[in-house]
Amino acid sequence: MKKRTLFRSGAAFLMGLLMTAAVGCFTSFAYDSAWLKACSVENGNSISVTGTATTGALNEGETPDDGYYYLFELHPYESEIGSRTDYIAWSNKSDKLKFTLKYSGDSTDTMLYSRFVVALKTGSTYTPISNAIYVTNPGDVAKYREAYPEPMSKKGLLIQLDMLGDALNLGVKHTTVNIPYHQLVGGNLKYKYNGKTYNFNGDLIKDYDKMISAFSAKGIVVTAILLNGWNDSYPELHEAGLAKRKEAFYYGFNVSTEQGYETTRALLSFMAERYSGAHDDYGRVSNWIVGNEINNNLNWNYTGPMDIDSYTKLYSKVFRVAYTAIKSQSRNARVFFSTDYEWKRANSNLMYGAKDFIDRFNADIRDEGNIEWGLAYHPYPHPMTEPEFWDDDQTGAVNNTEDSPVVNFKNLNVLTDYFQKDIMRDAGGNVRHIILSEEGFTSKSATRGDVYDIQAAAFAYAYYLVDNNPYIDAFILNRQVDAVIEVEQSCSFGLWTVDMSSPNRVIAVMPKNIYNVFKYIDTNKSLKYTEFAKKIIGINKWSDVIPGFKLQE
Repeated sequence: MKKRTLFRSGAAFLMGLLMTAAVGCFTSFAYDSAWLKACSVENGNSISVTGTATTGALNEGETPDDGYYYLFELHPYESEIGSRTDYIAWSNKSDKLKFTLKYSGDSTDTMLYSRFVVALKTGSTYTPISNAIYVTNPGDVAKYREAYPEPMSKKGLLIQLDMLGDALNLGVKHTTVNIPYHQLVGGNLKYKYNGKTYNFNGDLIKDYDKMISAFSAKGIVVTAILLNGWNDSYPELHEAGLAKRKEAFYYGFNVSTEQGYETTRALLSFMAERYSGAHDDYGRVSNWIVGNEINNNLNWNYTGPMDIDSYTKLYSKVFRVAYTAIKSQSRNARVFFSTDYEWKRANSNLMYGAKDFIDRFNADIRDEGNIEWGLAYHPYPHPMTEPEFWDDDQTGAVNNTEDSPVVNFKNLNVLTDYFQKDIMRDAGGNVRHIILSEEGFTSKSATRGDVYDIQAAAFAYAYYLVDNNPYIDAFILNRQVDAVIEVEQSCSFGLWTVDMSSPNRVIAVMPKNIYNVFKYIDTNKSLKYTEFAKKIIGINKWSDVIPGFKLQE
């Protein structure tokens, strides 16, 4: 007997509440309740689902169940059991639950992506009585198991590809690559996945092969940022019924429909396998970021206006699919989501505070199978048009509490202190991985014009803060060369100035004061090249503002 569908739950089960057949709704019944605690691949050929159950008392006039527990499987795009009867396993009633499911061991098997829920049968109806739970160890089926690389420092840079030689001279250890998901579908490269053939953009993928292999061959840790723009030819890439919006630079990934889900996992599996490190000609991606600044639904992850709970649940499903697709191909790859620095500032039903999103996302993940997600954070100065962050508390938006509207370099400890809490740790009790995947300091103040020395001082201070914080893995500066459109907005973040007369082609003109600071910041010449910054910041020694500063002053 077989059937498919799923449901969501929460800690309300601990209070004896039961789910109705409609997802997310709870009604008080006298029936049993259950809590699924673990779901994992075992020995490569089975999936084990375990938990506990509590027997309820039957009220007068209520229909008794048939005395068994039934396990249903639901795909990410399914929301309820409804009238289904195709359960995949059953057990006698007990306070301890264990279901063992036969699993093919294939990374394309849909069971690896499914969530599972326990139901009772009363009459001919199956009623869900548990939280839903996903497989938490998809990496156990991966063919590619090379250890995660250990770079020599945290120093990273958004690299201009035709200036790779300059980046190597600078000693860059980390970089990011933007991958436009919507531009990869369609083309002449055929990929067979789960019995279906997909066509991908082979020419564009070859460009990524060249870029990623060039970086990883030089020992640079590559972080890929998966972005989903609008594509008129492939509406399944976006949420059903979603209209194109001028304010939206990118859109949320779609796993809410069967076609969207199948296309998404096929493409992500293809990319994760190709850049697993198994192919020297393609290179290796070690970190994957699913979307950009996803607490901003308006501009960077548009899925339509909705409350934060609905939005987070929708993104959690997307992240699960991406995590499973990536980890089932490349065991030790790390998977992140990114937020901006708007820690507690929200704006209606399109822009949410990063902390509020993180809290809800973490709760969803813990309830449905705790996986090793990480955070890619963007702690720009506030405002971004002024490079000094050390006086950002004067804006009234930055303070040293968990309720600070903004968290950036001025109060970065707020972020890492928060992630050290027990509730935020992964299933093994470890603090989750945090990378700073995008931040920069302008050399062109909106009020004062060129401030090359202050830009350089700001970078030095920020890098030392990060280097002395054991909970941050990487600091990836935006960018090697100024971008014309950013310079026009007083956001000149580059190590080099750019030819402003060439908006369609990046032409580096002159290295700035920050150049040598960046080059030597992680070397034995570090203090020599950052000495100037102390006067600008107003300190006598770095340990005045960085407790436990490591370098000998």
